[in-house]
Amino acid sequence: MSATSATHEVWFLTGSQALYGPDTLAQVAEQSQAVVKRLADTGLPAEVVWKPVLLDAGAIHRQMLEANADPACVGVIAWMHTFSPAKMWIAGLDALRKPLLHLHTQANVALPWSTIDMDFMNLNQAAHGDREFGYIQSRLQVPRKTVAGHVESADVQRRVAHWARAALGVAELRTLKLARFGDNMRDVAVTEGDKVAAQLRFGVSVNTYGVNDLVAAVEAVADADVDPLVEEYADTYAVAPELLPGGDRHDSLRDGARIELGLRAFLEAGGFRAFTTNFEDLGGLRQLPGLAVQRLMAEGYGFGGEGDWKTSVLLRASKAMAAGLPGGTSFMEDYTYHLVAGEERILGAHMLEVCPSLTTARPSLEIHPLSIGDRDDPVRLRFVADPGPGVTIGLADLGDRFRLTANVIEVVEPAEALPKLPVACAVWRPEPSLATSAESWLVAGAPHHTVLTTALDREVYEDFADMVATELVVIDASTTVRGFQRELRWNDAYHRLTGGAR
Repeated sequence: MSATSATHEVWFLTGSQALYGPDTLAQVAEQSQAVVKRLADTGLPAEVVWKPVLLDAGAIHRQMLEANADPACVGVIAWMHTFSPAKMWIAGLDALRKPLLHLHTQANVALPWSTIDMDFMNLNQAAHGDREFGYIQSRLQVPRKTVAGHVESADVQRRVAHWARAALGVAELRTLKLARFGDNMRDVAVTEGDKVAAQLRFGVSVNTYGVNDLVAAVEAVADADVDPLVEEYADTYAVAPELLPGGDRHDSLRDGARIELGLRAFLEAGGFRAFTTNFEDLGGLRQLPGLAVQRLMAEGYGFGGEGDWKTSVLLRASKAMAAGLPGGTSFMEDYTYHLVAGEERILGAHMLEVCPSLTTARPSLEIHPLSIGDRDDPVRLRFVADPGPGVTIGLADLGDRFRLTANVIEVVEPAEALPKLPVACAVWRPEPSLATSAESWLVAGAPHHTVLTTALDREVYEDFADMVATELVVIDASTTVRGFQRELRWNDAYHRLTGGAR
C-alpha cells in the first residue's frame, strides 16, 4: 500500500422544509443538483455527492450520523436553498463529527427583475434561510467554514477547494499510523511531545519500533530485487559515475536500494504512512537512510528526522492535502542565513532528507561523507528547489496545547551556485522580512523542523487548523513583532480560559 490517498467524498446537503409543497421542492432538488455539478466540474479534490433535500429533524440527524460512519465522507457542505427552520438542525449539527462548510449561495446569478413574483421569492430565499442556519451554528458553537457567493465565482470555487483539501488532511490523520525507528535525538526538547494528546487531537497513532526490526526487513531483501531498483535509479536520476555498475562505490548504491526496499516493506506491512529515523540510533544499518527517505516522501509518506514525529505527522497531512497540485512539499529545516542588507535569505536543508517533489529538474544521485551517524557514506539525491510562492509551517507541543506556526515565503534561486553543498536544499525569502520572521518564529516557540510547501497556501492550513481545533499563528507581509506578541498573549488567555474547547 502506498501513501497516496484513496478516493474521498464530500456530501452536499440541502435544507428546506415540507410546507413548500412537492413542486417547489422538486425545483429545490433540481437546482441543488446543478450546484453540485458545477462544484464537481471545478475539479475539487474529492467527489461531491448530492444527498436528497432534508426536510425534518429526523432526516437531518440520520444524515449526519451516516456521514460520521462513512469512511469515504471527509466533510459536509450545507446550503439552505429555502428557509429551513434551524431547530430542525440542532440534533444533527450536535452529532456531526466531520468538517462542515456552510455555502451561502443561490441558484441564479442575476435577479430577473421584471418577472419576479412570490413563487420566485419563495423558491430563491437562501439569503433568508442561510441566516437562520448561521444563527444555529453560532448558538451551538459549531466549527465550520462559511463561504458566500455564487458557485460560478472563481473565488468561491477556490475557497471551497481549499476547505476540501483541508478536510482530506484531517481524514488522513484520523487513521494515520506512524512508525518511529528508535527514539528522538537525545537532549532535544522541541522534538518531544505528548503522543496521547496527539492521538486525541488529531487521531494519529505514534509508536516506536527497534531499529533492528527495520534492519531485519532490510536484510530480508533479495539481491534479485535490488537489481531492478538500481536500474530504476539510473533511468530516473543523473547518477554519479562512481555509483554506476562497475564504479568503486556501486555497493553503496546497492546498500541504499536495499534500505529502500526493506523500509518500504516494513511500512506497507504495518499500514504506516509516516515514519521517523534518527542518526543516533541506526542499529545494524550500514548507512543513514537518505535516498530511501527522499523517494518515499516523493510518494506521499510523512517523514521527520531525528525522531521528530510531529513534523512527520504534519508532512503526511500536507501531502494528502497537496495531492494532484503543482509544486512540492517536504521535510525542511532552517539551516543558515544570508544576512547581506537588502538581500536577506534563508538556506534550508537537512543532512540528507529533502523531498524531490520540490524540483522539476532531474536530481543527481550522489554519495558524500557524512560525519554524523558513524556509518558508511550515504547515497542521496541532490538538487535545488524550484522558485515560487510557498509556506513553511511547524507543529510544536506547548504542554497545554499544540501550536501551528506558519510563515508565508517566496522560494528563490540561490544568489550563487552551490557546488560544494552535498545535499538538496531550498533558498527562500520570508515575509515580511528575515528579522521580523525570525523574531516572530522564536517568540512563538515554533520548531526548527518544518514542512515547506510550494503546493499549498496559507488558507488551506487555516482551514485545517480550524478543523482540528488547533492554534495557528501566521507570519506574513502584515506581521509586526509587537502585534505578533499581542496575538500570542491573546491566544494564551483564550486557551487558559477555555482549554481550547470548541
